[in-house]
Amino acid sequence: MKIVDFLPREVSVLEDVLIPMRDGVRLAARIWLPLDARESPVPGILEFLPYRQADRMRDRDQPMHGYFAGHGYASVRVDLRGTGDSEGVLLDEYHRQEIEDALEVIGWIRAQPWCSGNVGMMGISWGGFNALQAAAKRPEGLSAVVSVCASDDRYTDDAHYMGGCLLNENLVWGSALFTLQALPPDPRVWGERWRELWQERLEGATLFPERWLRHQHRDEYWEHGSVSEDYEAIACPVYAVGGWADAYTNSVPRLLGRLQVPRKGLVGPWAHAYPHLATPGPAIGFLQELLRWWDRWLLGRENGIMEEPRYRVFMPEPVAPSRREPDVPGRWVAEAEWPSKRIETRVYSLGPEGLEEREGRATMFRLASPPATGSAAGSWCPFGSPEELPGDQAEDDLRSLLFDSQPLRERIEILGACELRLKLASDSPGGLIAVRIEDVFPDGLSARVSYALLNLTHRASHEAPEPLVPGEPYDIAVRCNHAAYAFLPGHRIRLALSTAYWPIAWPAPSRVRLTLYTRGSRLLVPVRPAGNEDARLRPFEEPESAPELATTELQEGTTVKSVASGAAGEIVYRLSTEIAGDGPALTRIEDTKIEHGHSAVEEFSISESDPLSATAEILHDAVFRRDSWSTRVRTRTRMVSDSSDFHLEAELEGFEGDRRVYHRTWSVSVPRECV
Repeated sequence: MKIVDFLPREVSVLEDVLIPMRDGVRLAARIWLPLDARESPVPGILEFLPYRQADRMRDRDQPMHGYFAGHGYASVRVDLRGTGDSEGVLLDEYHRQEIEDALEVIGWIRAQPWCSGNVGMMGISWGGFNALQAAAKRPEGLSAVVSVCASDDRYTDDAHYMGGCLLNENLVWGSALFTLQALPPDPRVWGERWRELWQERLEGATLFPERWLRHQHRDEYWEHGSVSEDYEAIACPVYAVGGWADAYTNSVPRLLGRLQVPRKGLVGPWAHAYPHLATPGPAIGFLQELLRWWDRWLLGRENGIMEEPRYRVFMPEPVAPSRREPDVPGRWVAEAEWPSKRIETRVYSLGPEGLEEREGRATMFRLASPPATGSAAGSWCPFGSPEELPGDQAEDDLRSLLFDSQPLRERIEILGACELRLKLASDSPGGLIAVRIEDVFPDGLSARVSYALLNLTHRASHEAPEPLVPGEPYDIAVRCNHAAYAFLPGHRIRLALSTAYWPIAWPAPSRVRLTLYTRGSRLLVPVRPAGNEDARLRPFEEPESAPELATTELQEGTTVKSVASGAAGEIVYRLSTEIAGDGPALTRIEDTKIEHGHSAVEEFSISESDPLSATAEILHDAVFRRDSWSTRVRTRTRMVSDSSDFHLEAELEGFEGDRRVYHRTWSVSVPRECV
């Protein structure tokens, strides 16, 4: 990362700004301004998040928003209602109140003497979601948005359900948000009133995993905030960005294909982070790329960005999953439009010899995977640590039904979504099928390229699932996550199928046995022909930013993953932030002297023989302190199930110093609805 000490404009920072909402609640903001913005007003850029601009995200925000301000923009970071130093209570993800607040904040920015009247909105993950949602409301002055690692469809492509299957991320992310909503505001902003605001948050705490679990099908709850319900509602230009190692790749090509406004798409090799910070690399000069975008749409400068190809992606070369290099080998490629007419579909039939390029002999296969299948999957949403990424698929392959191609005679590059069409029957009314596309190396190692899940009761509809009739054959279609990948000569393309994918997805209530009929079953692979135009693409610059924030690591944390055999034949999967010492990892922010830290432990266990043994437990521990002010929030969430219900337990504790000032427990059951 190149640190730019001398930016074109001098920058001032406004701390602890309180933005009034019409109902009297005030939202806390930090604002970076060109020093002369009041004399020469500039466009505004809004990032609207629940992730605490004054402390937890301060070191990430400073170099990025300071960079924008140093290039002539007013960059505004605002805490959502009920988070950070804002008043109120956080009600839910993307609550109607949140979007109304966003529109009011945009209006407030436009009314400031330092703003020219044009506003852009950007964000990653939550901020990428609400940027799209705000754009769909068409507020006056919102001239462009950037949405990074986000989704246009809250049911099919978010942290709760995938193909109608319940993701364990529903509990993982829900537990994180359960903790986040309970963190205290800073006395530096609110004086003695901080206790009153904190108590309001603690008493208003919502068990988010339960709320989301009560909407197991696609309904009005998920339609709210899904801009896929009406793409035409968005009237301003959109730059959609993602990463192949991230969970949110499908929305980028969907937005490119369905929006009617000026738009661009960018997908790199990255996990869940901004592309100038992301791993695996290569990282790019993303802030420079965003300046080109803002200059075009907020300042009206014709700088050529919209004359470049609409969809630009990184084409990875194979890397053995046992090797974890900082940068993925590969090259940048691009398509002038998306969907691209250049993409060719290669059809492989499923047969007794594997993946065949002609219709093979009709036969049938049985499939009944052990419930623990999936330990090589990695995390649903990796943030970049090697422990979160999928590993060698060999162990999961042993528990799966495999169809391999012959060794490839030529290089094959794919770009798009592989589709699988199956004819199958089940011995059960429910169940899931997990589909993996893999690259099998000449030495036998296998790397996951893409995957998909389908709850078989959702085969025709996510709105109105229907149980299967045991023994009756069905035509099933499964669409994998979008991917780009170069298969090399001598490698094989593998299709791997399993009836479990733990700990990514919660298992069906009983072990399912599927019968797959090869006649009519086929895999459709999107093949991208080579093109000379790729070599002429404008190269990305090296990453750069404004000066970073001064921080001190008081107690460093390390991500540790383990998969081990437990008691009674259980497989225990554990991902944790471990530290050398007591309590969470701690960082001190030198300019405010606040010390903050956080640790998490995620543990998933399941028996090799009984899906009803599935157990997930998440622990969080968060600390905020300065001088004599010291607070701590601890949470525990746990989920099990039987054949008819999910059972959730949770505990929330708040501490001031060593004294526990709040304690509450939850114990709820939610009926299973074809999940």
